[in-house]
Amino acid sequence: MMNTLTLLLVALSLPCCTGQSMESIPSSSVVKKPGETLSLSCRGSGFTFNCCVMSWIRQPAGKGLEWIGSGFSDASRNTYASSVQGRAEISRDDSNSMVYLRLSNLKPEDSAVYYCAKHSQWLKEAERLYKNSTEHLFTKTNRWQQKI
Repeated sequence: MMNTLTLLLVALSLPCCTGQSMESIPSSSVVKKPGETLSLSCRGSGFTFNCCVMSWIRQPAGKGLEWIGSGFSDASRNTYASSVQGRAEISRDDSNSMVYLRLSNLKPEDSAVYYCAKHSQWLKEAERLYKNSTEHLFTKTNRWQQKI
């Protein structure tokens, strides 16, 4: 079992946005081995999907939240954390309010709970400011801060 990655996808519902939600498909544990590829899907509802930046975040057991990357309607603008650069791909299907994460060549450190999230307008500006940072954290009190 040491060579097995247990990955759980949980959609992050934003309580501040009444009637808006993100739903993982499926919302169950996924077991993968190192070197394999993980594919996750998430559907948004209650908001105009194509106007929003969609992000993937993960939380390894016993650790804080880690930003993986953000997907724009224009995929050329997608940004990724250095820990997954070259292995992660975020794609979208705006007509069906879907966002996808594909993470290849899995490593033991990829074992985590994975979240999808919709950015609010002010998060877009924060991401722009930090998009060239090597790491990002997503916290409840200060949504984005640079890891030092």
